[in-house]
Amino acid sequence: MSLFKARDWWSTILGEKEEFDQGCLCVADVDNSGSGQDKVIVGSYKGYLRIFNPHPVKPGDEVQPEDLLLEVQLREPILQVEVGKFVSGTEGLHLAVLHCRKLCVYAVSGTEGNVEHGNQYQIKLMYEHNLQRTACNMTYGPFGGVKGRDLICIQSMDGMLMLFEQESYAFGRFLPGFLLPGPLAYSSRTDSFITVSSCQQVESYKYQVLAFATDADERQDTEQRKLSPGKRLVVDWVLNIGEQALDICIVSFNPGVSSVFVLGERNFFCLKDNGQIRFMKKLDYSPSCFIPYCSVREGTTNTLIANHSKMLNIYQDVTLKWATQLPCIPVSVKVANFQDLKGVIVTLSDDGHLQCSYLGTDPSLFQAPKVDSREINYEDMNAEMKELQKIIREATKTQDILPESEKQRDVAVTAEVSPDLDEESQAIDSEVKAGAVPSVTVKITIQSRVAAQKPSLAVCVPAPLAVTCDQFIFGDLEPDSSETVVLAVFLKENCSPPELEGTCLVSYNIPTGIPRVSQCNFSLPLKLVCFPAQPSKAANHKLTIDTNKPPISFVTIFPDFVDPSEGDQANALGFQFLTGSKTTLLASKTSQRYRIQSDQLEDLWLVTKELIHRLEEHFKKQNCKDFACTFSGSIPLQEYFELIDQHFELRLNAEKYQELLSERAVQFRAIERRLLTRFKDKTPAPLQHLDTLLEGTFREVIALADAAEENQANMFQAFAKLKSATHLVIMLISLWQKLSTDQIAILEATFLPLAEDTQELGWEETVDAAVSYLLRTCLSKSSKEQALTLSSQLSMPKDTSRLKKNITLFCDRLAKGGRLSLSTDSATQQGAVMPGGCATIPESDLEERTVIPGSTATFASHGQTTKQKSKP
Repeated sequence: MSLFKARDWWSTILGEKEEFDQGCLCVADVDNSGSGQDKVIVGSYKGYLRIFNPHPVKPGDEVQPEDLLLEVQLREPILQVEVGKFVSGTEGLHLAVLHCRKLCVYAVSGTEGNVEHGNQYQIKLMYEHNLQRTACNMTYGPFGGVKGRDLICIQSMDGMLMLFEQESYAFGRFLPGFLLPGPLAYSSRTDSFITVSSCQQVESYKYQVLAFATDADERQDTEQRKLSPGKRLVVDWVLNIGEQALDICIVSFNPGVSSVFVLGERNFFCLKDNGQIRFMKKLDYSPSCFIPYCSVREGTTNTLIANHSKMLNIYQDVTLKWATQLPCIPVSVKVANFQDLKGVIVTLSDDGHLQCSYLGTDPSLFQAPKVDSREINYEDMNAEMKELQKIIREATKTQDILPESEKQRDVAVTAEVSPDLDEESQAIDSEVKAGAVPSVTVKITIQSRVAAQKPSLAVCVPAPLAVTCDQFIFGDLEPDSSETVVLAVFLKENCSPPELEGTCLVSYNIPTGIPRVSQCNFSLPLKLVCFPAQPSKAANHKLTIDTNKPPISFVTIFPDFVDPSEGDQANALGFQFLTGSKTTLLASKTSQRYRIQSDQLEDLWLVTKELIHRLEEHFKKQNCKDFACTFSGSIPLQEYFELIDQHFELRLNAEKYQELLSERAVQFRAIERRLLTRFKDKTPAPLQHLDTLLEGTFREVIALADAAEENQANMFQAFAKLKSATHLVIMLISLWQKLSTDQIAILEATFLPLAEDTQELGWEETVDAAVSYLLRTCLSKSSKEQALTLSSQLSMPKDTSRLKKNITLFCDRLAKGGRLSLSTDSATQQGAVMPGGCATIPESDLEERTVIPGSTATFASHGQTTKQKSKP
């Protein structure tokens, strides 16, 4: 941006909601006053023709009524205005106005007024030409070297050049290879017309060649064209500039040399008469218009180029000499002489902002006031410096990627979950096979401290849970106002959810237009997906959670699942899930242990999570800060791997179904083409059982589609089970290794990277890449492992053997004292965090075991593991 603005000498706004373009501005002594002062002629697409004679009392004054010499509304839109010697018998200047289907030439004259109202101006129509084709633009000049008069050439929208010798029509010629019209200019020195075609080429056509070429009216008649004495229209020279042109201007400040200036979309060209490039300038902005003018330095040319950033750049050849700021984006720029001021820049914008300005700067009259000298208090300055340094240190600390939530948001959203289930279930289209699917009511309140525009609320719960309505749109919220909505959550799919949490998200705009987002999370009750049942004595999967406190009665921590009449004797509790499976919770009478058992591994997760959460809340209310849960059993890796294999097998089936569907669809379309060819044949031919083949292929496509849809539903349920089992494994590892909150977050990011499983990016390859990264960074054993590079592209593996091996190795590294960390120096500190006397496990020994049974691999006792591996 320039430091200087264009100095406003005179300006005005033309009309209301009028449109202007490149050819709508012209400056000339149109009334033939002989004073050498230019007038500003402006035409608009609404048909208004205005002529101004700016003469402000002082620069920047408002426009005076006498500045407008003439304003008349013509019947048609004005495309272009030009001033030249267009009337025969006189060398006076006349005004040519180009309409879509008409060319009019006017004489502008003024009558000296006898009263204080000033002079009176009027226009008189000298002649007009009705055009047979829609006009685009025009140019004028002494075509053919005529003296004392100007001829007019009009380019039509379909590529025809129509030439007029003042009051009479001369001839018309079509440009070869025409597609869209471009800018048009006339060079008097070479007597040629120059334009830019749709092929992004600058083309030059001699006037003599145009005059002797075949007439455009006869080009469609082949016989007459053969008999016509005219020649084919050929181009004089061509230059490929590689972009569309905005404007062409031909100047000849030196009688012996003329230059062709072409303004492109990204470049500015100066050409010689023969089409050779004199120089070019690459522009780093998008130009809008330009005008060359005479330079004070001999042999150079100055050029004004305006751009869409409201800047006007002044170049001397290719050197930028000045840059100034304009109040609007001009579509046309001219240089004019007014009164005693020469070289005034006249600009016109597309919405009618007409301005006459000049370059320069105004001196600054502001003077900084003197500052009273005072003694410096070094103690106060040191205290202030320490306070500022403290603020800087806090601000430059390593922070999370996402900023922390503000203490007081402009819009706050809260969610309140009803403590009881709905008396009348609000479940809609539930696929659960249970008799009655319960629902719970969630009340969401939005409170606004400021004016919130276009607020919308989105409620998200993890599948297979669903809500009765997940999108709400409100009107604008006033300050200190609130909105409340009520919805119900229920189990829709026939599988247990991996999480019982939901999210409320409110998006809105503050009055300044900046978008903001507020969110809150809410927890759903366990009884939404299960209900009390009789405990089971036998189960396939069992977990034991150790605590450092005596066991608590289930009547205290599970009052919503235990009958109060049982008293404190209830040490067994059954949970019947809506999907049909059952989980049993047992409390030891002699030890500080709790056992969770079920026939399905994934069903242990929700009950285990709820048990630990309720125990922590119970001891927190009693101000017991040293409560802790631990896990000393074996990580159920074998059962976990079975769920991984089930999910991966369904992914493979989905890929096979997709390939088979593609093959059958190609076969189906091929049979359809054969049948269509037979049906279109004029001589009927036998179908040769193509209809039977088509029907059989159609049945196969439908059967494959149904099988793929069923497989997709099974894969969704398998992924939900896998997520539940993954949550359980993460919890057991964290209790086993007593991981911190940050380390648990790393575990969750490693094993739960995807919220949704797809064929393009699946759970197996994503987790395998994450675990491999940890094994080569914070859990690596040597610098050799750190030097190994990981694959940058994720693709579906052929099997899960590598993934299971990496997970097993991951648990083994943790058992040997490895610590999870994302810092760069964590690998170098691996030896320091290893427990004393713990020997490393040879990598080859571990890799020889393809799968370590999780039910038999115990990683809690470091000493036993060390002794077993240290034996020869």
